[in-house]
Amino acid sequence: MTFRFQRKNIPDVISIHCEPHSDERGFFEETFKSSSFKSNFINIDFIQDNHSFSHKGVIRGLHFQIAPKEQGKLVSVICGKIFDVAIDIRPGSVYYGKWTSEILSGENHTMLWIPPGFAHGFQALENSHVIYKTTNEYSVKHERGILWNDPEIGIEWPIKSPIVSLKDADLGRLADLRMAEQ
Repeated sequence: MTFRFQRKNIPDVISIHCEPHSDERGFFEETFKSSSFKSNFINIDFIQDNHSFSHKGVIRGLHFQIAPKEQGKLVSVICGKIFDVAIDIRPGSVYYGKWTSEILSGENHTMLWIPPGFAHGFQALENSHVIYKTTNEYSVKHERGILWNDPEIGIEWPIKSPIVSLKDADLGRLADLRMAEQ
């Protein structure tokens, strides 16, 4: 089995296409192989796996964790389709406040590697099962977020009337994060 790795417009975020083996029974694909990832500059250890289900139109995010519990995420969709987004929030990065996206679906066999130092969110374009591996355990004490529609970031969400949790609707803005970092 092989993977195709492609750097996004923010080079540390990487789109990974899995090459499934198909026959009359269906398909089989590898979704992670340490040696393949390491040879493509993703040298990480995963600590936790998560699975969420979201109805069409739901936005989850933009979430991240602060030090020492930052999380890198390997995101994929087993059923459905999402618009997946990563926002660079690394202080001093030339890409700070910029975002990149990828359509992930159960049919396109694509994953997105989002390293620590990024906020992450997605919008379900269909009812979707999303799975993701993380490089650190979830910690409520270190959990933070940015408002999904922060005009400074300017994410172009595909579905214009999203469903957003009360918690996510009450997150701060990138400017608040920048002030907290000073």
